[in-house]
Amino acid sequence: MLHSRTIACHTRIRKPRLLSRLTGRENIPGYARCIVALGLGLLMAYGVLTSNSIAAAETSGSVDTPTPASVLAPASPPGPVEPEIVSIAVPGAGTFGGDIAMRAEVYKPAGPGPFPTLIFSHGRTADRIDRANFKNPIPKGHVRYWLAKGIAVVAPIRIGYGATGGPDLETAGATFNSTGMCTSRPDFRHLAKVTQDVTLIALAWARTQPWVDRNRLILEGQSVGGFATVATVAAQPPGVIGYINFAGGAAGWPEGAPGHSCDQAQLREVMGELGKTAQIPGLWLYAKNDRYWGPVAPGEWHQAFISGGSSAEFIHTAELPGHDGHALLYYGGKLWSVHVDRFVKQLGL
Repeated sequence: MLHSRTIACHTRIRKPRLLSRLTGRENIPGYARCIVALGLGLLMAYGVLTSNSIAAAETSGSVDTPTPASVLAPASPPGPVEPEIVSIAVPGAGTFGGDIAMRAEVYKPAGPGPFPTLIFSHGRTADRIDRANFKNPIPKGHVRYWLAKGIAVVAPIRIGYGATGGPDLETAGATFNSTGMCTSRPDFRHLAKVTQDVTLIALAWARTQPWVDRNRLILEGQSVGGFATVATVAAQPPGVIGYINFAGGAAGWPEGAPGHSCDQAQLREVMGELGKTAQIPGLWLYAKNDRYWGPVAPGEWHQAFISGGSSAEFIHTAELPGHDGHALLYYGGKLWSVHVDRFVKQLGL
């Protein structure tokens, strides 16, 4: 489109009505028509590119899902939020037993600190290429939400993902047949252990930083990261005063088995085991239209967990309109922010 308009400037513009309307003049010199036409062509080309980029972002199914404005807290600071990149040593996590430098994003509020600090655990993708290309461990809008509360954020990229690299330690072994039936017994205890280990390492690193209030730490995670968060609080880590589980679970396949993950009964057993030692206040948030877990299993997992004596609160929000409810953190700010606000106040933050 832009190319054809450029050629027209070397000849003549046959239909100058649009240019006349824009300029208010009927008799427009030829060179002026060329300049205006080129400008219109550039604007139209830019609009096509921009609209294509937005459409691609809105339809992306990757773990780098962008955060819309509805997630942002009203008091969020304006402007871009850029992380400080740090490396956290993970001993023995390499393929041949070597150490791995785990990449993490750090965000700090204004001021000298020390700050209450949140450790965020991202979700998982089963696709090897998506894991290798993983870049954004936490939505920027969610970062702004916490910074507006004066809370710093540490968001590691776990072993096997993105710039951290290394082997895929989180494979639980879930499989489905062509009809969406689970055909294996996933090793959820293994998944709990490996994600707990790496989260504890990130916590230990944070407690050594001078800008961190080592006795006011919060854990938060989404999807498998939510499960990792629940597993970590079961270890009773020092300095952690609360945690938030967004849509936590494992072994879901919404495309082939919507509404029911693999071996939900076994995951209920594992949640019950974790609940026996987790004594830290928690908040569990799930949307009713979560296509990974369905509307029933999350409540059963929570009941099994609190049967061990935990004080975790369960919030089953309304359906997330226009999206899979599994993306509650990303698109459901109006559904979850009131509950998280209240929970944070209960923690004294």
